[in-house]
Amino acid sequence: MTRRCLTILSFMICAAALCSSAFAAESCDRACLKNTLDQYLKAVIAHNPSGAPLFGGYRQTENAVVVKLGNGVWKTVTGLGKVQRRFADPVSGQAAYYGIVEEGDKLAIVTARIRVEDRKITEGEWYIARENDPGLNGPRQPGAGPANVFNPDGLIASPPPDRVLPKEQRASRELLMAITNSYFDGITTHDGSIIMAHPGCTRMENGTGMAGARGGGARGGAAAGGRGGQVTDCASGLTNMNVTIVAGRRYPVVDEEAGVVLAMAVFIRRPGSPTPRNAFSEWFFIDDNKIRSIYTAMFYPSPELPVPNWPPYEGNWPLPAGIVPTPATPSAR
Repeated sequence: MTRRCLTILSFMICAAALCSSAFAAESCDRACLKNTLDQYLKAVIAHNPSGAPLFGGYRQTENAVVVKLGNGVWKTVTGLGKVQRRFADPVSGQAAYYGIVEEGDKLAIVTARIRVEDRKITEGEWYIARENDPGLNGPRQPGAGPANVFNPDGLIASPPPDRVLPKEQRASRELLMAITNSYFDGITTHDGSIIMAHPGCTRMENGTGMAGARGGGARGGAAAGGRGGQVTDCASGLTNMNVTIVAGRRYPVVDEEAGVVLAMAVFIRRPGSPTPRNAFSEWFFIDDNKIRSIYTAMFYPSPELPVPNWPPYEGNWPLPAGIVPTPATPSAR
């Protein structure tokens, strides 16, 4: 080999080593993601954005509404509650918190997602359920319970697992996402047999047990989404469920070590239905390649609100009926 070839080869090896070193310096592994999530949550509680490694173009939404840095949860959240779960996905570079937060003397059930790029937090997305928020049947009525079945005591009584699965029990991220997606396919086809779930799988919506879960049942069947038939587990009672599309499906956090997938999407009702859409974050806990339990933080957006308002689904998805005016019918001549 000539001296020139050796020089070129040495240069290529050094360049590769430098690239590898730079990547290692900028990438964020599981421990890094969880540490960054903790920094972020502590900064929110302290009402101090400078306490978190935020990117200059950091963007944050709360229930799909863009919030100016320093407003929203940066002012309202004062602590973390009795249920705290943290999950990380080094492949997507994202981490998220699910559980209870304190807002003074009030509680909220939340999913808080962050994206970390070059060790900076570029995105913050919050799904927040509070006791006086509207629900499936509209605003909370005087003297009635929360319209959105908000129930932090139920979540405290039946919290999500806090675990690290043995390596031999872990599924691949591709399989975990496919299992999760089978749930939404079962809803849109109204066929629970499509869902890859354990018999008796549980689902808790804003802290209320909707299917096979403790912590209080659905009040008047409201949060069951208009399901027909008996709801005995997360895959039953779908025959007449008033959902035609599970739109804008995203899987931002797939935590292979915990066997957990964070899914975000929007339930679109049947055409002509007065029932509102609901935008949700759902946490799927998967054992032996089947769904064991589902935990949610969800909200019911007003008709004009863009949801989910994150790529690749910026703005409304799909567009609400009536957004494009119907052309006038030409008069008969």
